[in-house]
Amino acid sequence: MSQSAMPRPLQRVLTGITTTGTLHLGNYVGAVRPAILASQEAGVESFFFMADYHALIKCDDPERINRSRLEIAAIWLAAGLDTSRVTFYRQSDIPEIPELTWLLTCVTSKGQMNRAHAYKGATDANAAAGEDLDAGVTMGLYSYPILMAADILMFNAHRVPVGRDQVQHIEMTRDVAQRFNHLFGKGRDFFVLPEANVEEDVALLPGLDGRKMSKSYDNAIPLFEGGAKGLKEAIAHIVTDSKLPGEPKEPEGQTLVTIYDAFASAAQRQQFRADLRAGLAWGEAKQQLFDLIDAEIAPLRSRYEALMAQPELIEATLQEGAAKARAVAAPLLAELRHAVGLRSFAAPAAQVTAVKAAKAALPVFKQFREADGQFYFKLNAADGSPLLQSLGFAGGRDAGQWVARLKREGAAALAEAPVQLAAGVGAAAVAGALAALQASDAE
Repeated sequence: MSQSAMPRPLQRVLTGITTTGTLHLGNYVGAVRPAILASQEAGVESFFFMADYHALIKCDDPERINRSRLEIAAIWLAAGLDTSRVTFYRQSDIPEIPELTWLLTCVTSKGQMNRAHAYKGATDANAAAGEDLDAGVTMGLYSYPILMAADILMFNAHRVPVGRDQVQHIEMTRDVAQRFNHLFGKGRDFFVLPEANVEEDVALLPGLDGRKMSKSYDNAIPLFEGGAKGLKEAIAHIVTDSKLPGEPKEPEGQTLVTIYDAFASAAQRQQFRADLRAGLAWGEAKQQLFDLIDAEIAPLRSRYEALMAQPELIEATLQEGAAKARAVAAPLLAELRHAVGLRSFAAPAAQVTAVKAAKAALPVFKQFREADGQFYFKLNAADGSPLLQSLGFAGGRDAGQWVARLKREGAAALAEAPVQLAAGVGAAAVAGALAALQASDAE
């Protein structure tokens, strides 16, 4: 294959969702919907995780955290997150992340943590109240930028979508990565330096009172809570001006119109504005807004309710995602442990044997020719159970090219691959096996 024909390397994009509550309509428009669309782009390898370790910093109610993890996972899946294309996992299911956090902690300066926005905000508030500067400050709050760095560096994400208030943490992550590479890399960079994708253009929906939509302001419109009735009741409470039915209304600057725009086509936006200027009553406008939003949300709500009724399906999906994530994380952490001196005392020959044994436990492709003269390949799991088999090819080279592509591109190539999954095998299980092969090849 010529150099010009070589596939472009995948760009890894990582998104974390803190699990301290449920999501509202503003979260859906500003985060969930655009992130899912972005994950469908060619050349993008997306990692989505439930940041439940981060949640422990903000919340000490175990039931709330557990419920939030379930609800948020169900929301992302109901909204269309394709787990055959992305890696979707809970932070707490990846033990390599807290271990990496400690390795990074040991090369992070205290002075850098002193300048972190969250810590500075807490100490400034304490100073203003005449309290001890560190009153109420836990080590979780103080050092959580290091945990965030581990989240990102564990998977060597190239891009991290963040709000402007989080840019400092990406800069800290780059600093820590560079320091680790310098101290232990010996000419090799273990970590790529991530870039912050500042979401300047993300739609920030106003809440019922016109301020930023937030549960802390008690002005949020529920996404799924309360069903269609809850959505309709919330929309009825959107603050408008006092113009009567029949009186012309200026749409620009109206909270109701801004929310309408987030779900409408260009033609619908134009017509809605014209109707308001022609005297459309606010009550009727609110009904039109409800109809528009519910047309998009109702199918998602139905899927969400079905998922919430079967939490074991969500658990299975997250466990498959964790297997894919650990197939990437475990080999990297093994290299990092060796780099810092946490090495095995076994003789080199024994280490080689151990490595060979580990590789032998990987999933494996097998190519073969059947009696019909056609060439085939299949993918077996590490325990030998079948995962998929190809359709027939006229030549062995064609089968081999598909095997090479699946090894190289992983789950991204599955949609086009001429294969059939084995009975009872889901796409997520196949994606996890391919991810394990990719991680092994990258060693």
